[in-house]
Amino acid sequence: MNSANSAACGLSGCARAHHHHDPRVGFFDQHAPRWDRLALDIPAMHRRLDALRERLTLRPGRRVLELGCGTGLITTWLADVVRPARVVAADFSPAMLEQARAKNIDAEFRLLDICRELPEAEEYDVVFCFQCFPHFRDQAGALRGIAHALKPGGRLHVVHLVGSRQINHFHRGVGGAVGDDVLPEANAWPALLAQAGLRFLEVEDREDLFLLQAEKPS
Repeated sequence: MNSANSAACGLSGCARAHHHHDPRVGFFDQHAPRWDRLALDIPAMHRRLDALRERLTLRPGRRVLELGCGTGLITTWLADVVRPARVVAADFSPAMLEQARAKNIDAEFRLLDICRELPEAEEYDVVFCFQCFPHFRDQAGALRGIAHALKPGGRLHVVHLVGSRQINHFHRGVGGAVGDDVLPEANAWPALLAQAGLRFLEVEDREDLFLLQAEKPS
């Protein structure tokens, strides 16, 4: 990740320049028009996130960067939780963002590749990664970008509504552009986070939930 390049070309310009290097962008662009139909029960998804709220640092007024927002499946939920603050919802797929923007959600949508571009420095109380972290081709670089974006004391939440074994098995079965997209092993997170300047807090990995929490030291 090169902050000088990011500053020179601007967030969306850099994204357009580099997207052709990552076949995942084409994969998600292709699936964007039917993505919501593949998502099964969206209200049930929101209810499960509600059940996690006590463990998360999402509160009214918190400044949140949602990475990998896709078509905005949970952006509405996040916006309701942190209002009056406004969620910044980012994705590297222009077609996914087009679908999300069409929903008129009270959020700012942004084309951003966290593996290559730096968001604003120390701007966010929370960075929220919902069912997207395996798709960051440079996961160490993504974590450095996340650390850059968080305020001191800010939190990273990585959330999946199934465990890592199921996620990794599913992506290998899909193959192609996402066939190698996996979550790190639970015991690898502390070192990965430390290298990015983040402090590991907890990881829970069971059949119906993956939850990783980390903090930027104050």
